[in-house]
Amino acid sequence: QVQLVESGGGLVQAGDSLRLSCVASGGTFSNLAITWFRQAPGKERELVAAMNSVESTYYADSVKGRFTIARDNAKNTLYLQMNSLKPEDTAVYYCAARPLRVLVNPASYDYWGQGTQVTVSS
Repeated sequence: QVQLVESGGGLVQAGDSLRLSCVASGGTFSNLAITWFRQAPGKERELVAAMNSVESTYYADSVKGRFTIARDNAKNTLYLQMNSLKPEDTAVYYCAARPLRVLVNPASYDYWGQGTQVTVSS
């Protein structure tokens, strides 16, 4: 059983940066694909960025060039560096994990963190 704990959210102004962290425990971290999803009020949960077990990365078009995903297998931690934040980035951000491959559908993920709120004011 894998447990995921996110941190790093907060209230920032447009143009600012935040770094989210997702710490995993209870599994073999290097074998996991870990994905950042976000969900804004009234909207569906959407993939933001992801990294599979061989460290290939995936980004939503809306965040390409602004967000960067990275993992530290020694610390069992996945990071999401978010730069040039926009009000439309406001959402609860979740990390989710599944074996090996990144999939777009949130229902394909076995493990979820509790979420961290990111609010970007204009």
